[in-house]
Amino acid sequence: MLRAWLYCFAGNRKANVAVIFALTIVPIIFLLGMTLDFSQALRKKEQLDAAADAAAIAAVRPAMLMQSDTVASDTAMAIFMSVANSLPGLAATPTPTITVTDTGLQRTVSVSYNAASLNNFPKVLLNTASWPISGSATSQAAAAPNMNFYLLMDDSPSMAIGATTTDISNLIAATASQPGGSKSCGFACHETNIAADGGGATRDNLSVARANNITLRIDLVTDAVNQLLNTWSNCPQTGISGGVMQCMSALNNTTYKAALYTFDLGLNTLQTLSTPTTAGTKVSNIQLMAVDHHNCVFSGCSSSSPTNPTTDHGTNIAGALSTLNSSMPTPGLGSNSAGDTPQEVVFLVTDGVEDKIVSGASACPNASLAGSKRCQQPLDTTACTAIKNRGIKIAILYTEYLQLKTPNVPVTDNWYMTWVDPYDTPTSSSGTIATNLKACASPGFFSDVTTGGNITQALTDLFIKVASSTASLTQ
Repeated sequence: MLRAWLYCFAGNRKANVAVIFALTIVPIIFLLGMTLDFSQALRKKEQLDAAADAAAIAAVRPAMLMQSDTVASDTAMAIFMSVANSLPGLAATPTPTITVTDTGLQRTVSVSYNAASLNNFPKVLLNTASWPISGSATSQAAAAPNMNFYLLMDDSPSMAIGATTTDISNLIAATASQPGGSKSCGFACHETNIAADGGGATRDNLSVARANNITLRIDLVTDAVNQLLNTWSNCPQTGISGGVMQCMSALNNTTYKAALYTFDLGLNTLQTLSTPTTAGTKVSNIQLMAVDHHNCVFSGCSSSSPTNPTTDHGTNIAGALSTLNSSMPTPGLGSNSAGDTPQEVVFLVTDGVEDKIVSGASACPNASLAGSKRCQQPLDTTACTAIKNRGIKIAILYTEYLQLKTPNVPVTDNWYMTWVDPYDTPTSSSGTIATNLKACASPGFFSDVTTGGNITQALTDLFIKVASSTASLTQ
């Protein structure tokens, strides 16, 4: 009978779900508990990771880069602890390890922590009271350096061209009654001995341009420098007087100085290195180079003179750069560390064409020179290389040399076609003139603007690019 009962029990399938549930409930509860504890630990880790990120970033903010390592570390600690102290469910409040390392202008901050998230099932399931969690964050930033800016503006006769094609057309029309070579000219040449032109001339083309309110390229350059040093209405920080340079100095918490020069036959010093505000008082001194009269730079020029021939030469860019190079000190990193000195930056604004006296045909790349002492050519970059090899940066704003040929302007300029066009093709932004200027500039510090373009905005944008902080963050 017992045997029959056992066979009956073994074959009975009633309530088998209850048996299976009873057998599986223990691992199910184990898995649910472990999931709950793991999810809770993961949420706490995400909160502490965010606190570490915020702490590391805070220590390399622009204002904090000017503080000591101790201040930066204390700031990072305070931000991390503001989260850690208010976070429930931890075995203990974690204290992070903070490392601040400065290398030149660059600061690296590392924040790491170790913590333990309390488990809801500490003994029965995982046999541990807490789940270990850890994390880290790293930030890097480079402070904007202190800089000395050497502003070098082209004031040669080529900058007397009309600012736009309309200005050029208006100037050509306004000078239709001028004598000799000044007749129907798109350049407002500045002459001091007008009578030498003959034909009863009483005023030079510059006077004609001024009388007819014609804007010249030199005027746009002057306006651009004025915004850089004197007046800028778009500074994002209130209460800052002055131009773009003063604004960026305040935003970056740096010290900037400026020197102002023009160049033509050589380098002309308007203001040696000083405050931007002091340099700004000299902006009105940016004036076109004056020549004696048409086709004669100085009084008494003659075809037999080796140094003052009968010619309109007046642009020695390489010579100006070489002279400036001899006066600039060796640059430093631009940090505020004891003994360090500012970085040095040359800002060159030019149309990129040299027009100077050379020793003979072999010294000029234009084969049609045929022994003449005058040479027009793209900038020789040798002087640029010498400056950059000293660690000095060069920023260049290329005021593109207008292609003076039909249909771009009303009158095709034969002199331009012979001397400049070979270097200005296929376009003014891609010819040898532009190529050499790009090679002269430090990487990333070249900008160009076409005739009629906004030179003021272009110079402002280029300056901000050079002066902006090189801060970057990695986590």
